[in-house]
Amino acid sequence: MEDSNKKLIDDLNHLVTICNDGRYGYETAAEDADSAALRAMFTEYSAERAEFVRQLKEEIRRSGVKPDDGGGPLGAIHRAWIDLKSALASKDNKAVLGACITGEKAAVNAYSSVLKNNDLPQDVRAMLNQQRRSIEETLNKVEGLHNTIES
Repeated sequence: MEDSNKKLIDDLNHLVTICNDGRYGYETAAEDADSAALRAMFTEYSAERAEFVRQLKEEIRRSGVKPDDGGGPLGAIHRAWIDLKSALASKDNKAVLGACITGEKAAVNAYSSVLKNNDLPQDVRAMLNQQRRSIEETLNKVEGLHNTIES
């Protein structure tokens, strides 16, 4: 496998892991949320991340490579979702949303890093830009909710 294709596959597999972390984090948050509105919101975000994983894996397969399962800890992103579990245990909505914000900021940074690659095929660049925009929109919504909750 040539170096640029290997880098692309590695980057896409990294994003699979990030999206899986977000998917499972939001799934856990939905299960433990204390309001129907939060449950619905977290379920929607979990489903969106699952769709991102599907798209990313499809792109990897098109390159003739089997995608990684996307498991395992990844520094700040994984820690954010671990923090989410702690916040859920305390039933502190502000802390839950704060953990989601940390995870989403890390995801946006990871996407931005991959998008710096000038060798990305245009269709892959378009997909990654769309996914990053969606994550940024989610981040803005979650930050808005976080800011409305009194400490």
